[in-house]
Amino acid sequence: MGVENPAEQAQVLLRTRLCNPDFIFTIFSHSPDSNYSKLKYIMSSSVTEACNNSALLLGPRGCGKIAILEMVIKDLLQEYPDTICVIKLNGLLHSEDNCALKEIARQLCIENQLVFSKMASFDDNSQFVIAMLRECGLAHKTIIFVLDEFDLFTQGKQRLLYSLLDAMQSVTSQAVVVGVSCRLDADQLLEKRVRSRFSHRKLLFLPPSQEDLQKILQHALLLPTESGLPSQYVAAYNKKLLNTLSDEKFKDIIESLCHSDSTYNHLLRFLFAAVCHMDTKSGYLSLDNFKTALSSIQRQPKLEALQDCSILELYILVCLRRLEVKELETTNFNSAMKEYKSVHDSFQTSDYYAWNVCLRAFEHLLQRQLISLVDNRGHSQSVEFRPVRLLISSHELHQGLKSYRSCPAILHKLLDRGV
Repeated sequence: MGVENPAEQAQVLLRTRLCNPDFIFTIFSHSPDSNYSKLKYIMSSSVTEACNNSALLLGPRGCGKIAILEMVIKDLLQEYPDTICVIKLNGLLHSEDNCALKEIARQLCIENQLVFSKMASFDDNSQFVIAMLRECGLAHKTIIFVLDEFDLFTQGKQRLLYSLLDAMQSVTSQAVVVGVSCRLDADQLLEKRVRSRFSHRKLLFLPPSQEDLQKILQHALLLPTESGLPSQYVAAYNKKLLNTLSDEKFKDIIESLCHSDSTYNHLLRFLFAAVCHMDTKSGYLSLDNFKTALSSIQRQPKLEALQDCSILELYILVCLRRLEVKELETTNFNSAMKEYKSVHDSFQTSDYYAWNVCLRAFEHLLQRQLISLVDNRGHSQSVEFRPVRLLISSHELHQGLKSYRSCPAILHKLLDRGV
């Protein structure tokens, strides 16, 4: 049974888009300066000019390295069918040289409909790969090696990298090695003999700029006129969405989102959550949907833990924070109790508890991991003498106190004063 409500149809369309990296990154494929265009030029030249190439895709996780690479490979397979063979390895699985070479041999056998021998030695597999590179080169077929988590392949003697790159020095071979890593210094991890055979092409992938951010938001969330949805609904939806995107409150939400994680993956998870919270009765994405998505995607375990703390435990946390501001050499339970007594004497608070009750609250904070012991030495010492540190920032503590229902006003004053 089909979905008749246009808002539900729009929701399905938007969620499908956000789960499709090819659609999201298509907007960057038209620019000649984009990483897509540069990578496609490098890889396609191996096919058209029958040469060998190697490149590194570097950048933080979630910035589209694999998505762009998959787009390029998909396009090349469509443009040059039957002339490209793709071999994929992952450093988390295949960083050991023998295991990696065996996996390459296995994938080559599957690609070329050959029988794979599990009992083949490292030398046997190495000779087989070299022979396949030569045969594919003579047949004008390009082999693309994708090495994800490239930095893990640089551990050990780097025999795999040397064998591949050395085999590619042959005139008859026709291959591309593409390394993907979140380490910006991945090329510096290569041995001299490997580095000399590696063409130092590096493409840097960064989180989206403000301009790219606006492009993605509109590209992902605006409904196309030819979507099959009622034209009046599409026009009204797009108008309301553009108004929301230009709202200062929405910009504050995006700024808060990017402050914690500005990568493409994080942005797409946020947009997916917003679309899931879309009210199908009104049929529009509202500012409240984005606020709800932000709160759901930015879960803060420390703040949640604070909500379960007692008033006494909050006092101890504030006292420890004040001691941090004073930059004392050691902070432990006893020094926190001195600060607690000082606060009580200065402000004559009604919240004053016995020493053993405070010690139990202190141990609860250790169990909740809101504070931790500085080191594991001194097991013979009582817990009240062992140095501790706060595992919650001043900002988080301030936010937690604000959202705590029955938080005494004095705690806000103590935290604001610091000392």
